[in-house]
Amino acid sequence: MSVHRVTALVLPGQSTFELASAAEVFGLRRPGLPHGYEFTVCTEHPGAVPTLAGYDMLVGADLTALDAADTVLVPGWHDRTQPAPPAVIDVLQRAHGRGARVVAICSATFLLAQAGLLSHRRATTHWRLAGELAARFPDVEVEPDTLYIDLGDVATSAGTAAGIDLCLHLARTDHGAAYAAHVARHMVMPPHREGGQLQYSTGAFADRQAESLAPLLDWATERLHQPLTLDALAAQARTSPRTLARRFAGQLGVSPGRWLLQQRVAAARALLEETDLPVETVAQRVGLSSATNLRRRFHALVHTTPAAYRRSFGHREQGTGSHIRISRTSPRGTTPVSASSIG
Repeated sequence: MSVHRVTALVLPGQSTFELASAAEVFGLRRPGLPHGYEFTVCTEHPGAVPTLAGYDMLVGADLTALDAADTVLVPGWHDRTQPAPPAVIDVLQRAHGRGARVVAICSATFLLAQAGLLSHRRATTHWRLAGELAARFPDVEVEPDTLYIDLGDVATSAGTAAGIDLCLHLARTDHGAAYAAHVARHMVMPPHREGGQLQYSTGAFADRQAESLAPLLDWATERLHQPLTLDALAAQARTSPRTLARRFAGQLGVSPGRWLLQQRVAAARALLEETDLPVETVAQRVGLSSATNLRRRFHALVHTTPAAYRRSFGHREQGTGSHIRISRTSPRGTTPVSASSIG
């Protein structure tokens, strides 16, 4: 199994949670899971690095550690209002220029913006900082209601726990849905959270909050093989289809149809990875009716075919053992599906 090298760049005033989130996903070896990552930490000036929690962490590696990284990850940046050290800007630009993936969690988006990696590109950060980011870097397309944005070569996340969402997404991109789900189970959290970050905010965004859709989402996820319709979902939620569509838009940022399609494709990915079922059978089990429909929907969301995905991420028997074949992919978007066409 090919090991992906992730190097975290820590800076004085380091947030402990953001760094720990990345270490939890990329740095720990778990029973029953192939070792998919090599995780290291570096800083500009090796030695004691102050943290926001009131203690210092000892970091021995300098910025040259980033030269071998497949992914450079910056877990927050406390001094976002100050000019970044020139050496840090230079090493981020060089890493990006040679093809490394550069990832920012929470306020570290400001550092990537200073480095010019987000010019005329989409990005997110903590909802409380989104206005500041947009004002200071008007060429960045700031999306304040997004948990994370992955552009392939650059990725950004909202605050704190959204960093875990992004790290799990990257694990899913690198090693497949089953790998990421295994890590998430060990962390006792969902492999993918629904919705945007404004549902957690206060003040001007308080009116975006509403009764949770979680019970309905759980109910639908258990019935993906059934021909669920918008009317059926609304009936289960004991509301009108129009009201349900508004609640989906407010809490999840998508229509019921698009959410359901995402769940069906996610279930198909897991079956393609973990079983040898024919594509036609996979399509029926996830409620997409036919292999043709599955191929079309799968390509729209994952940007590859079911067969190619299975070749990259499927389990293959080799003698007495098995392994997972790995390749880098970068899903870059989805095709919208209207709320009236849920199939």
